[in-house]
Amino acid sequence: MSGAMKLALLVPLAPLAGAIVAGLFGRVIGRTWSHRVTIAGVAVAFAASCAIFNQVLGGASIEGTVYTWLVSGGVNFEIGFLIDRLTALMMVVVTFVSLMVHVYTIGYMADDPGYQRFFAYIALFTFSMLMLVMANNFLQLFFGWEAVGLVSYLLIGFWYKRPSATYANLKAFLVNRVGDFGFILGVGLVLAFFGSLDYATVFAAAPGKTGATIEILPGAQWALLSVICICLFIGAMGKSAQFPLHVWLPDSMEGPTPISALIHAATMVTAGIFMVARMSPLFELSDAALSFVLAIGAITSFFMALIALVQYDIKRVVAYSTLSHLGYMTMALGASAYSAAMFHLMTHAFFKAVLFLGAGSVIVALHHEQDMRRMGGLRRYMPITYATVLIGALANAGFPPFAGFFSKDSIIEALHAAQRPGAGFAYALAVAGVFVGALYSFRLVFFAFHGKERFDATHHGHGGHVHGHDGDGHGHGGGAPHESPWVITVPLALLALPSIAAGWTIGSVLYGSFFGGAIVVAPEHTWIGTLARDFHGVWPMMTHALTTAPFWLAMAGLATAWYLYIARPDLPGVIRNRLGIVTRILERKYGFDDFNDWFFAGGARAVGTGLWKGGDVAVIDGVLVNGSARLVGLIARIVRRFQTGFIYNYAFTMFIGLLALLSVWLWLWRDALPR
Repeated sequence: MSGAMKLALLVPLAPLAGAIVAGLFGRVIGRTWSHRVTIAGVAVAFAASCAIFNQVLGGASIEGTVYTWLVSGGVNFEIGFLIDRLTALMMVVVTFVSLMVHVYTIGYMADDPGYQRFFAYIALFTFSMLMLVMANNFLQLFFGWEAVGLVSYLLIGFWYKRPSATYANLKAFLVNRVGDFGFILGVGLVLAFFGSLDYATVFAAAPGKTGATIEILPGAQWALLSVICICLFIGAMGKSAQFPLHVWLPDSMEGPTPISALIHAATMVTAGIFMVARMSPLFELSDAALSFVLAIGAITSFFMALIALVQYDIKRVVAYSTLSHLGYMTMALGASAYSAAMFHLMTHAFFKAVLFLGAGSVIVALHHEQDMRRMGGLRRYMPITYATVLIGALANAGFPPFAGFFSKDSIIEALHAAQRPGAGFAYALAVAGVFVGALYSFRLVFFAFHGKERFDATHHGHGGHVHGHDGDGHGHGGGAPHESPWVITVPLALLALPSIAAGWTIGSVLYGSFFGGAIVVAPEHTWIGTLARDFHGVWPMMTHALTTAPFWLAMAGLATAWYLYIARPDLPGVIRNRLGIVTRILERKYGFDDFNDWFFAGGARAVGTGLWKGGDVAVIDGVLVNGSARLVGLIARIVRRFQTGFIYNYAFTMFIGLLALLSVWLWLWRDALPR
């Protein structure tokens, strides 16, 4: 094994080692050493990822098999790595955000009895995500895909004594299984028609399958590559929370805030985006699949952003913001702008982690209060948290010179340039979403950090400050809110820096040849190349933005938020009442949860009740068990009438029995008897 491959192997194994030590021996080594070993493991992974990233930038590409797990029917099932520029970028982003979350967790979970268990889980999650992004074959991709789903189930339901947490993790698990069913069908079709699970082999053979069809329904022929790509994307719809499989992500806020930043900013929810970008050699051969991706992303980006406007839970506002931005990434994928999607994935990871961790800092300061109606005026108590959240909000809304501006604006421009069915629809919703995104971003900032203080009666004069949850997720104390400790503010500050500056790399990452051959775009789909010809640098791009509709829509969103929540805080309530049914539709989240509870959960309960009453009670107990007993009892009651003890009764019974036997014999042999 080469030195480069050994270094690559260190990246996932270091967090795994930390997870094993903290998970199995956490009670022995204690809380301090549990966070030390897991943080050390992730720090090693980050350092190794940076070293590999530097090698890849120098032109190296690491690919090879670590070991062969199974050979069946001439097909090799292997564990191996493919580290090109696409993978290297993901490795750096995942390990950096994970490292910041690990450090942040020391402060946030300080008083939680499950401290060691939590560190074991987040380190294991980091390992799972790294195995996913580093894979060079569909088998390992599927392993990482399912592993992140399993660990997210454990993390979302970390406070398992809370019914809402167990409901949320079960919901996330089941919804992801729906998506994963499509995903495994796609992988199965790849194996069936390509005879291999190796990326390179499949990608090389894909152009030869463009005319192949598959009969899903009798008499209906479907393009094979379209079916494979749509099945794979259904898996991405589950993992990346796209409409209509988005319902799990907002409820997953029941987990501790650090996992909201880890799962919903840089890792699990971006797995689907990364997967489609990795599968670009397949998707580029199916316009139908790309149009489907485009439409799903457009619906998700705009309509999920609207729900954020009526949320009061600070974490849920950020969660619906995540859904909206995942929709932007998905639209970019559907427009063949894979590099723009990955660029937005990178910038979004930083500023969304800032928003989640900033929200967690506020929650800790207010002793685990998440309702923004009980906040207000926090900027003078928490200046560092306020500054970082403001940076995150500016980046989230897409204001220059913050990172979100460059990636979000590039996606909108790519949609405008795209010549594909559905691109016009997606462009319209993307532009409209700019206004909504700025409005909900600054609604959060103004609601939580500006205006009058609304927490006095609840949070003053109850004792000291706490940094964590107890086993039920409740705080232990009181006192005026004040700035969080350094283990919370330092990660916030370190994540805020790339939230400002990461977008400045647009020239090389997006419009240069950064991704090289890692992303394949058909010659007729090179709309990013068209945009590159008009790109003249970061400063000209920012200057030009001042004359474009997205910038002024973002300014309008900011101004509207200021007017509604600073100048006229009485108006939002009036508007909610005036809108009436529209408000109720948004508050009910378009009825998806109600429908799922009624149709799927209610249907499952109805089927279960029917099987219980009809199958178990009526058939098994009623007929087979109790019925056989009743039959034996009936026979016994009849036979008992002949068991009298009198000889004449027995003789009469024998006579009747003989007569019955003769009658049967005569009937059976009636055709053979002489006439």
